[in-house]
Amino acid sequence: MNAMFLSPSPLMATPSRKPPPCIPSLHHCYSRYNSCCSGYYPSFPLLSSPVHRLTVGAATPSNEGVSVIDFEDFMEKDWSFLDSDSRNSEEEHKKKTDWIISKGEIAENSRVLVCTGSEEFVDQLVDSSPCQLLLAVHDSLFLLAGIKEKYDKVKCWQGELIYVPEKWTPFDVIFLYFLPALPFELDCIFGELAKRCLPGARVVISHLQGREVLEQQRRQHPDVIISDLPDKVTLQKAAADHSFQMTEFVEEPGFYLAVLNFCEVKNLKD
Repeated sequence: MNAMFLSPSPLMATPSRKPPPCIPSLHHCYSRYNSCCSGYYPSFPLLSSPVHRLTVGAATPSNEGVSVIDFEDFMEKDWSFLDSDSRNSEEEHKKKTDWIISKGEIAENSRVLVCTGSEEFVDQLVDSSPCQLLLAVHDSLFLLAGIKEKYDKVKCWQGELIYVPEKWTPFDVIFLYFLPALPFELDCIFGELAKRCLPGARVVISHLQGREVLEQQRRQHPDVIISDLPDKVTLQKAAADHSFQMTEFVEEPGFYLAVLNFCEVKNLKD
């Protein structure tokens, strides 16, 4: 059964504290309230508008099956820029994406987390790197629905990185595909990652188009992009405080990449 999980995110709360809505879909959506809804939805095109307005509702069982009892408009931020590349050709874009994925050194038994990734990045990762577990974490239900529609085996969780449930941990590869969209300090991020990583785990931080394009994106999407890419010294210090060692750092006008290894030895539970 396809399943997409929702976090207790403030984004999902309503003033009346009703159970958070689920996108009506062929899949089942689960929240902390154990409410779910099912139905049909069309393929979702990426929109160019500032927000996506989705009609959603809660559903309850009845003698005749599932009936919709409440509908409301669900507003979501525009993440379409993640799949837009004004700097690189299609071939260059794919080559850089392959390079980023290769830094994860994914094996068939790897447990991989992709945070705030583009749908295209997940496509390329699925095609090139079979693994034991792939979890996509994103603020966007819209984007996660698109991923889940294509890949039954990919786990999808809507919410913030630092609240990822322990049932999927530990991970040995983590891709922070768009770090500047995370509303947390680096110290907090690495502190939470340290709790969810296997010894030797790799964390890959990237931006396909680099700092200059990021600044343009930030001006156009200030509600989504709330910070800058960290410089080498800042990143290295924040990571080291939580037992992450930087093994590679590349910053060019059109590309950003940092690779870190988790060095702490943990006593794993049986």
